[in-house]
Amino acid sequence: MKNIVFIPNINLGDSRNNSYHYSIKSWKYWCDKNDCELIVWEDLLYPVDYMKITWQRYYLFDILDNNNIDYDQILMVDADTIVHPDTPNFFEMTEHKYCGVKCDGCYEWVLRSIRGFGDELFGGKRIKPWNYINGGFQIINKSHKSFFETMKQYYSKNNEKIIQTIDKLKCGTDQTILNYMLYEEKVDVKLLPSCYNLQDLFRKTLLHIPEFSWIDDTLDNLWEAGWIYHFNSIPQNQKNRNANYWIKRTYEELYK
Repeated sequence: MKNIVFIPNINLGDSRNNSYHYSIKSWKYWCDKNDCELIVWEDLLYPVDYMKITWQRYYLFDILDNNNIDYDQILMVDADTIVHPDTPNFFEMTEHKYCGVKCDGCYEWVLRSIRGFGDELFGGKRIKPWNYINGGFQIINKSHKSFFETMKQYYSKNNEKIIQTIDKLKCGTDQTILNYMLYEEKVDVKLLPSCYNLQDLFRKTLLHIPEFSWIDDTLDNLWEAGWIYHFNSIPQNQKNRNANYWIKRTYEELYK
C-alpha cells in the first residue's frame, strides 16, 4: 500500500485556483520521488453555500473507498502550497499518529477564533494555541476514519449554527472546530516541525512586497526556512503579489 497526498483543486470561478496547477506539479514530483500516489480532488460534494470546501475534505475516506483506492497514510494538504523537491519523507516521521503542524502565524486571529468558536459552539471552553494545528497539512490513516465520521456528524447536526458562526466571526471555517474536536475526542496528535507547513510567510519576512518590505527581492531565505511553503495571509498590495503570484514564482524558481 502506498502513502497518498490528497490535494483539492476546485474551481469556484473566483480565480483563486489559477496557480494551483503549480502546486500540483510540485507535489507530483515529490510523490514520484518518494513512491507515493497523488490524488487531486476536483469535484464538489455539496454546494459551498451549504458546506465550505474545507469541511468537505472530511469526506476523504469516502472518496478513496468509493474509488477503490487503498492506502497506508494520507497527507491532506492545501493547494496553496509548494513542496521543495528535496523535502524529506515526512510519512516516515509520523509514528502512525494523527500529525499536523502548529499554527504559528497571527496569534490575534488564532485566539479570536478560539474564543469565538469556543463561546458559540463549545459552551465557553478553551483550547491552547500552542496545541492548535493548521488545517492545511494533516496526516492521517485508517485508524482516524472514526474521527472523520465524528467531524461529518458534527457538521450534519450543527450546520446552520456553524454557518452562522463562520459568517459572524470571519476567522476560519473548519480549522478551529477541528482543533476543538481533536481535543474533545482525545485524539493523539503529533506535532511535526514548522518546516513541513511553513505558514504566514509575509509576517515571517520571507516574501518581498514593494512598499511593505525592506528585504531583497529574492527567495533565498525561504529555501533555508523550511520545506513546504504555505502561501496564506498575504496582504493586499498594489503590485498584486498575492498567493497566485508567489505560488507561480516559487515553483518556477525551484523547478527550473
